[in-house]
Amino acid sequence: MTAASTHGAPPKESGRARTLLVTGGTVHTLTAAGATEALAVRGDRVVHAGTRDECRAALDGRVDARLDLAGRHMLPGFVDAHCHPVMYGQNLAWADVRPETVPDIDALVDALRTHAGALRPEAPVRGFGYEHRRLAEGRHPTRHDLDRVATDREVYVMNASGHGGVVNTYALNKYGITAGTPDPAGGRIGRTESGEPNGELWDGACDLLTGPDGVKITNHGPNFHLDDPEDVMRSHLLRAQERFLAAGVTTIGDAQVSRRELETYLRARDAGALRMRTSAYLTSALLEDALALGLTRTLGDDTLRIQGVKLYADGTLGGWTAYFPDGYAADCCHHGQLYHSPEEYAELLIRAHRAGLQTATHAQSPYAIGMVLDTVEKALAAAPAAGRRHRIEHCGLPTDADIDRMRALGVHAVLQPQHHLRTGDGTLTAVGDLGHRYNPCGLLRRAGVDFALSSDAPVAPPRPFEAVAAAAHRRTVLGTRLGTPEMRLDVADGLRAHTVGGARALHREHAVGALFAGALADFVVVPGNPFAAEDPDRPAGPMVDETWIGGSPAWTASS
Repeated sequence: MTAASTHGAPPKESGRARTLLVTGGTVHTLTAAGATEALAVRGDRVVHAGTRDECRAALDGRVDARLDLAGRHMLPGFVDAHCHPVMYGQNLAWADVRPETVPDIDALVDALRTHAGALRPEAPVRGFGYEHRRLAEGRHPTRHDLDRVATDREVYVMNASGHGGVVNTYALNKYGITAGTPDPAGGRIGRTESGEPNGELWDGACDLLTGPDGVKITNHGPNFHLDDPEDVMRSHLLRAQERFLAAGVTTIGDAQVSRRELETYLRARDAGALRMRTSAYLTSALLEDALALGLTRTLGDDTLRIQGVKLYADGTLGGWTAYFPDGYAADCCHHGQLYHSPEEYAELLIRAHRAGLQTATHAQSPYAIGMVLDTVEKALAAAPAAGRRHRIEHCGLPTDADIDRMRALGVHAVLQPQHHLRTGDGTLTAVGDLGHRYNPCGLLRRAGVDFALSSDAPVAPPRPFEAVAAAAHRRTVLGTRLGTPEMRLDVADGLRAHTVGGARALHREHAVGALFAGALADFVVVPGNPFAAEDPDRPAGPMVDETWIGGSPAWTASS
């Protein structure tokens, strides 16, 4: 915390909560009250938002600490309703092989070799973030490419989608993956024309990498739950938490939780190290266990709670595993995949719904989105439950009819505009002109559908202002403009979708996402007006100066 921004935070006195008065700038409450000049906080809650005099009066004139905005702007803390913090922190510890750093396979191999040099001789070598269509060769690396990194230990490079990647020959041998190994349920083993494994492992096939005692999720989604020792897992989470706090994110939804994630969160919370408010969505592979334990509603507190269940309908657009029954425009014989048959999927969602649990389903293609909506409609007919807010994660290519049904059924969409920013060109190649509808936030807004913006970190970094900008300008990193103007989302609506919208998607709008009396005092301070853009065609959000959680500083740019 900078001395210029605050006049100290004296310790709590026994029996009374510390008070904080915020003045000297613009407080964007994101409520009907709009912008105000001051905020009053007692303990970890907002008491009042209004004029300076009103806020002093709301604190009975007793002010323990002051935050002088010095002309800056304050927003509610951002809500990232779909991300994978433990996975993100782990990937940050791996070799960086994103397109920004690795232009071709030789450079990818070099990056892995350099990373390997800093590891123990027996430690696996792992990298994250390659996008095969943006490599100069226009293909995935193979086992033989990775053999150039090492032949005496495991090498694994994960695709930017998080839905799989490539291993070296050592890893194939270690896990017993041969030409005779069948594709696991919900997964695919890449093969050469002769049937030999080429090193690629996708979705459910990644179960093969977690070893006999590791997390297994079969056909319930991609398995990215590679374990590390307890202290290392904790460091992964805390590394990721710093990135979220630095971006102004104070509340997150972990969109695929196994025992690996839950144990890590619990340890961090018990040690007092978990600062961001976390809502966990258990992988549907654990649905049976959750129901057997009697988990039929939200469990937890303001810091850590189990909110619902994460399901998968189809795969990813980036990895060409999203399901298109008539084939991809780029390859009519390639269809992608469904993780479950429509009947199996319906059984999972309806069981969760009957138990009182919110569901969040990954669905990208129109077919998969329609499958989710068909099932939600059946679930609500069988067991009416107003306000359950079943979610569609990514919701990449909804049709106009899908959007109308979402509004009618009360289904929330949780989208990631940074996906089309980074991979929109690849989506156009894969599915043709349909790709211009990728993430049509403006259409959802005009139709009155509830939706949130999020990052899906590590697929994209937690940068709310970048997400808001991407939804507004709908340009890819290669300069392609996606869709028509009505698909764009203005900056004000984008900011609300990354705060209020995220809070509603997590059933937390009573406490986060806006600044009102009774809300948790989670907020972010930025130097410039977040609603103003120098270039309306490509708005650039301000950097974050400070992030506060519960009325206390959690991160500052000067720290």
